[in-house]
Amino acid sequence: MTEEILISAKGLSDLIKDGDVLVFDCRFDLFHPDKGHNSWLAAHIPGAVYTNLDKNLAGRITSRSGRHPLPSSRSFAAFLARSGWVPGKRVVAYDAHGGAFASRLWWLMKYFGLGNTALLNGGIGAWMACGFTMESGEVSKIRQALPDLNPNPEMTLNTRGVLYGLNRHEIQLLDARARDRFEGLNEPIDPVAGHIPGAINHSTDLNIENGSFFRNPSALKSGFRSLVKKTDPSQVVHMCGSGVTACQNLFAMELAGLEGSRIYVGSWSEWIRDPTRPVVKGAV
Repeated sequence: MTEEILISAKGLSDLIKDGDVLVFDCRFDLFHPDKGHNSWLAAHIPGAVYTNLDKNLAGRITSRSGRHPLPSSRSFAAFLARSGWVPGKRVVAYDAHGGAFASRLWWLMKYFGLGNTALLNGGIGAWMACGFTMESGEVSKIRQALPDLNPNPEMTLNTRGVLYGLNRHEIQLLDARARDRFEGLNEPIDPVAGHIPGAINHSTDLNIENGSFFRNPSALKSGFRSLVKKTDPSQVVHMCGSGVTACQNLFAMELAGLEGSRIYVGSWSEWIRDPTRPVVKGAV
């Protein structure tokens, strides 16, 4: 891993003082979509642009897609342009959920060939604990030219690819949902409970300690290796309910030096669109 993808609150503070960073606030609540924006309006890191999961980090839902399909190149480029992003600009994203939503922005920057993005370790809580300045209200940015984006489809796998890979034992699905959802004991969001046959559960909270800080790379590596054994990272495919929190597992693997895994963008909410696709319940 040659690019720094995790930054401390002190490190971010220094970048802001130098004027060399664009900050994105990715706080969101799946059950209360306006809550993140309201929290941002009340208090945020100075200059942070609010980033709405549904509107900025996802595209149009179709009858065959999951709940958060990828945004189009044009819509994501427009979002970056009105946020004041310019090529080469350092980006830092944060949330209040252990990177569960901010990692989607980090991953999209990689997917569209931009990179140079990090997550704030500990999120907004770490910033506040350091006593750094906060601000409230709207943030004004100078709109920039639309950037040229180059999506990399090799970073993703669609449902057909998942079925093919599972049937040939060429991939290992890693499901980021909470264990009770994975086992089908509780499903508060999607109409069908359970998981895809062959998937292994690795809830995103396993990557976090002390509330919202990422565990150290060696501990993360040990945790993933205990699940996927000797499986090459390129054969690991991350999923969740809709392809969002799966990005946090992929981020954690990259932090641990296990690079090259992919995202099943449609994830569980797309898989269950077709009732003929197999579903299982219980522990693995």
